[in-house]
Amino acid sequence: MVRKVIGIVLGLVLLAGAAYQAKKQIDNNKRPVREAPKTIKTVYVSPVINTDIPIILKSNGNIVASRKVEVFSEVQGIFKETRLPFKAGQSYRKGQVLMDIDSREFYTSLLAQRSTLFDLITGMMPDLRFDYPEAFKHWEAYLKNFDLEKTLAPLPEPASDKEKYFVNGRQVVSTYYNIKNLEERYRKYKIVAPFSGVLTESLVNPGTLIRSGQKLGEFVSMNDFELEVNVNEEYIDILKVGESVGLFDLTGERNWTGTVKRINGRIDQNTQTVQVFIGVKGEGLIEGMYLEASIRARSENGVIEIPRSLLINQSEVYVVENDKLAIKRVEPVHFTNKTAIIRGLPDGTQLINRPIPGAYSGMLVKVAPGSNKPETTP
Repeated sequence: MVRKVIGIVLGLVLLAGAAYQAKKQIDNNKRPVREAPKTIKTVYVSPVINTDIPIILKSNGNIVASRKVEVFSEVQGIFKETRLPFKAGQSYRKGQVLMDIDSREFYTSLLAQRSTLFDLITGMMPDLRFDYPEAFKHWEAYLKNFDLEKTLAPLPEPASDKEKYFVNGRQVVSTYYNIKNLEERYRKYKIVAPFSGVLTESLVNPGTLIRSGQKLGEFVSMNDFELEVNVNEEYIDILKVGESVGLFDLTGERNWTGTVKRINGRIDQNTQTVQVFIGVKGEGLIEGMYLEASIRARSENGVIEIPRSLLINQSEVYVVENDKLAIKRVEPVHFTNKTAIIRGLPDGTQLINRPIPGAYSGMLVKVAPGSNKPETTP
């Protein structure tokens, strides 16, 4: 019995000792807790250097010919074929015939009217010889130079009121002006180019019966174009007629210099912009070409230009102060597609010049070596 008790006691003692040793060993295997090092991001900054920056207004649109005419017929007849085809894309010099309409019937009528005038003058010559001998010589010279095939020359000026009444009573003056009217109409059977240009639209073909008032096509100048752009009303007092404007094509490889020709006197109520018309001449321009205009509006002083991606809520930026990020409010002056011109940062401020993912005010940062130098504005 005693042995049994002693065995139980020894067993408990051994278990207690084993448990103690196991706990001691577990406690000795615990690793010391270390504080996690704080992450400090490296940032790139540029010192603020306020300066004067010119505001360049960017706008775009399609150019149109400033000299454009729609070709209409004022007479009726058959369209005759000419040396240069009346086709879209055909170019003409000033004075060249665009279209020739058959005028033989009208021309015959014109000759008949000239012949009538010749007969009227001839019929009054005997009376002029006796009643107005001084005027007779002038009218005689007029008849000698009279040519039915040529445009009428001006009638001799009457030397007295009696002579004027005499000539008018013979229907000479009224017949003369009727013929001059026919001569003007006869010229309209040939339509000539009012300026050098190109035919952009042709609506008729040779052999077609042309009617009075019918549209025949469209003719535009190739040497004079206009670009219409819209400019914010705040810059209208700066823009002036005659100011030079840079124009560029879509590739940016070709450029032209335009001039502000007109500024609309009315503001669009919806967009608060004003139409500005820019004239441009030069080789390589074609009506409908898409161009971008750069208009120098004015200079802003005490500003800097930064990428738009650096702006926070359109009016704040990150700066570095005491190795921490800080948010500063700025005043945006002008925006372009890629940049913003801002005011409100003192010279020397360390402005973040690259976006920082996950940035927040008070964030610990380290300025990258060599980044704290003036940077060229992008």
